[in-house]
Amino acid sequence: METMFFEYPATKELANKAHVGVVGSGDLEVLVIPSDEPRTKVEVRTGMTGFDETWGKVLGRFFNQYAVQANIQVNDFGATPGVVSLRLAQALEVSGKYERA
Repeated sequence: METMFFEYPATKELANKAHVGVVGSGDLEVLVIPSDEPRTKVEVRTGMTGFDETWGKVLGRFFNQYAVQANIQVNDFGATPGVVSLRLAQALEVSGKYERA
């Protein structure tokens, strides 16, 4: 099991907590908790090792568009970058108010 931490500047508030996805083959679970801090903190837990750079690029691209103030936990079970972006977008939709940067 590998745990990675990422942090991005943020300016957009979220209304509610969110939980989407499941930890299953080729999928992932995303938990979102709104924060008052001007940043997004992301913790990724995965059984797939050696993908730090890929995770950094996928998350960086996503949070460049959606600069939400939140603490986010991602529990991965081999999801592709497309699934990662989809689940993150779903979590923001479930959380309520959000806007693209």
